[in-house]
Amino acid sequence: MNRHFPGDTAVLLGRSLRHIMRSPDTIITTTIMPVAFMLLFVYVFGGAINAGPGPYVNYLLPGILLITIASGISYTAFRLFLDMQRGVFERLQSMPIARSSVLWAHVLTSLVANLISIVVVVLVALVMGFRSAAGLPAWLAVAGILMLFTLSLTWIAVIPGLTAKSVDGASAFSYPLIFLPFISSAFVPTGTMPGPVRAFAEHQPVTSIVNAIRDLLTRRPVDRDIWIALGWCLGILAVAYAFAMVTYRRRIS
Repeated sequence: MNRHFPGDTAVLLGRSLRHIMRSPDTIITTTIMPVAFMLLFVYVFGGAINAGPGPYVNYLLPGILLITIASGISYTAFRLFLDMQRGVFERLQSMPIARSSVLWAHVLTSLVANLISIVVVVLVALVMGFRSAAGLPAWLAVAGILMLFTLSLTWIAVIPGLTAKSVDGASAFSYPLIFLPFISSAFVPTGTMPGPVRAFAEHQPVTSIVNAIRDLLTRRPVDRDIWIALGWCLGILAVAYAFAMVTYRRRIS
């Protein structure tokens, strides 16, 4: 690793975070849709959904957190696209800096911005009646899973951010990711779904991640879902990172 990488990444991270501070509507926009979904499902559909004992918001929150992240990473692609169009990458590459620090700054910015959005959504959930008896280790485990999930999706976002031909193209990729939790255990138990849909829901990554977070927050014994969730996140992260770096090298060569 380039010995200048940590310092270069820190400087570029500060640049990206200043952009967010000057435009807080990014985080506001990111949180509006997940909060709207949470309000809709708890207060409109929640009474008709049998998701087991306890308030429905307790069952719902893990999936809403994943939707929050999927919504937030679209802005990473958007910011990368703008930097590409404005020639920022070319100017930075003319300087003696570590090349990968440019991408890592955007990725870490996504991590910080999504963390803020997640905190806002959890606070709204608390107002709506969410309660958890989980201890600090469980909450730290949840935070770790969410960070890993954010990194995985953010590196996927890097690819359209570098290759898109328009602003809409840069952010449109996130729509399938936002709606993937709807075909999972995020909103209703998968046992209520018809055969083919249930098979897909039970074997896609969101279900194992949601189940692992839900078990941690409700202090239930953590079964193999957490290992499946970690496997999915690490696998997606490794593949997305490799493709993103190849794409980046081709774009700046």
